[in-house]
Amino acid sequence: MRQLGLGDSISIIMGIMIGSGIFLMAGSIARQLHSIAMVIAVWTLGGLMSLAGALSISELGAAFPSAGGLYVYLEEAYGSAVGFLYGWSAIVLIYSNSVAAMAAAIGFYAAPLLGLGAGWQKGLQVLCIVFFTAVNSLGVSTGKRVQNTLTALKIGGLAAMMVVLYVKGSAAHFGRNFFGPAHAGFSLTAIGVALVAVLWAYDGWHIVSFTAGEIRNPARTLPRALLLGVVLTTIIYLLANVAYYAVLSPGAIRGTDRVAALAVQHALGAKGGLLISILIIVSILGAINGVMMGAPRVNLAMARDGLFFRPFARVSRKSHAPVLATVAQGAFAMLFTTLGSFRELFTSYVFTSWIFYGLCVAAVILLRYRRPALERPYRCPLYPITPAFFLLAACGVVVTNFVVNFRQALLGVGLILLGLPLYFLFRYMERNRRPA
Repeated sequence: MRQLGLGDSISIIMGIMIGSGIFLMAGSIARQLHSIAMVIAVWTLGGLMSLAGALSISELGAAFPSAGGLYVYLEEAYGSAVGFLYGWSAIVLIYSNSVAAMAAAIGFYAAPLLGLGAGWQKGLQVLCIVFFTAVNSLGVSTGKRVQNTLTALKIGGLAAMMVVLYVKGSAAHFGRNFFGPAHAGFSLTAIGVALVAVLWAYDGWHIVSFTAGEIRNPARTLPRALLLGVVLTTIIYLLANVAYYAVLSPGAIRGTDRVAALAVQHALGAKGGLLISILIIVSILGAINGVMMGAPRVNLAMARDGLFFRPFARVSRKSHAPVLATVAQGAFAMLFTTLGSFRELFTSYVFTSWIFYGLCVAAVILLRYRRPALERPYRCPLYPITPAFFLLAACGVVVTNFVVNFRQALLGVGLILLGLPLYFLFRYMERNRRPA
């Protein structure tokens, strides 16, 4: 049943992309980059990279408009083993990590408001995951209503925040700090580390492709939604960063992980901190809901192909939701909330996911060569420049993570490869299940 239109699809994209990153990453980025010009350049680069990826993957989404998104594209280009490794990574690492990191960010902001200790903070994180698991088990119609509401609230709140900061801020103050101190050095490693944080904030544009089986006219709607969603999000991110630096000094931004809260407090006083904390929590809730709506469709597609437990292929007769797949995704996310800090979770997530993003965009080039007759209702613009730019950027992200977080990166690769024995097990089970 196709229930998602263009507006719903844009809401999913922006609702997932605009999560915690724009509120939490500014401090981390400022500690790596010592001028506003470099900060804006890195945020712009992240937006261009995301747009290049979205435009590239749109070609695959239009050609293969079925539930499963990246899993389907990787399987079509490289075979079932690579598709399975992505699906395995999605449920046990990528999206479980993503939801857990966002739940941790909710705890980070809600704990001071509610006076929660460490134990209660973890409990709140788990409760959020349970709630959105339940919402999306009720079906895409329920999930999209919640998503549209939360996305509207967060964009409205961000717009109000930026208006306040621009009114209270100073163009002269912004201009004085634009180029930073004259002695500030230039480090490719620092740029790479900052870019990882930026890409965490931009991530999630592809998740709408998982719901392609429920989008009306996906060959037309999906590319338009990806283009509009990524461009609008990039504009919002750039305007928000300029607003922060119009109010706060670079030193103040480097000294906190709560940049948005500090900026609004500076503009409005103590009550501003409360308002921005509520906005951040609403924003993260919308991102969690979007991921929980899309990610379980990967395991649904795998199960239908005989590469996962067959019960995961079932959908509810009443809600048409993949209930078991949704519950499993939520359970893994709850497990991850106990295993790491917010910073560890988002670093691991970005590294692992970008390996597969690179493979998926490379599939655009590969399939143009291998299957030139494939019907492509949408073709990636400026081909092959657009996918080539994204591939170079993806290689940079992966290499930077190996240099800066070698042990964690190696662990991520190990967890991906752990899926190989399971792949052969499912293949064996599927062959034996079929009648001779």
